[in-house]
Amino acid sequence: MLMKGKDVYLMNVGDSRAVLARRREPDFKDIFFRPDQDLQLLKAEVMRELEAHDRNGLQCVQLTPEHSAAAEEEVRRIRSQHLTDRQAVVNGRVKGKLSVTRAFGAGYLKQPKWNDRLLEAFKVDYIGAEPYISCTPSLRHHRISSNDRFLVLSSDGLYQYFTNKEVVDQVAMFTAEQPDGDPAKHLVGELVLRAARKAGMDCRRLLEIPHGDRRNYHDDVSIIVMSFEGRIWRSSV
Repeated sequence: MLMKGKDVYLMNVGDSRAVLARRREPDFKDIFFRPDQDLQLLKAEVMRELEAHDRNGLQCVQLTPEHSAAAEEEVRRIRSQHLTDRQAVVNGRVKGKLSVTRAFGAGYLKQPKWNDRLLEAFKVDYIGAEPYISCTPSLRHHRISSNDRFLVLSSDGLYQYFTNKEVVDQVAMFTAEQPDGDPAKHLVGELVLRAARKAGMDCRRLLEIPHGDRRNYHDDVSIIVMSFEGRIWRSSV
């Protein structure tokens, strides 16, 4: 991500995300343009819309597309480049191996020569010469508006346990209650708590598990929270 003034430029490869928190504008268009509107009724409907606006809180906008076998557009792209390979994407993975469709590394799915150098047990049935995955990024430009509040950049492990809306709501709630706190660290703590509950253990026990083995319970996670007031928080687990 590059931010210059009010312009934000994002490039991504893989399934990490950039999620924007935005304040929703109250919607008065269906209220003010009714013929013969009673003044008292108009006032009541305006108040209801304002209350709904406050109650619904922030909207979440995912600024980056997901490059994975869960994205139909990505699957179509790969299959169109490998028309003779019926196993190009199988069981939700490229060649049954990777869930991401764009990545750095993984040369054995980009060129036959790198696949040929693997031990036989790790090779895929590479058909043709076209790459199965690429490292071509997606590019997105966003112009910051007065309704934009903050941006969350994170690896996909966060979304094993949270939706985009839950991430935005967690950050908004935490920063409202603890203005001097670290929302990225808070998200990591909430993720560990949810992973521990799912595994039927407490957080301390989960964190005592060696890092490599802990991936059975949650993926590696890196998080950056950036407010548009100039503050940045980082955390990982």
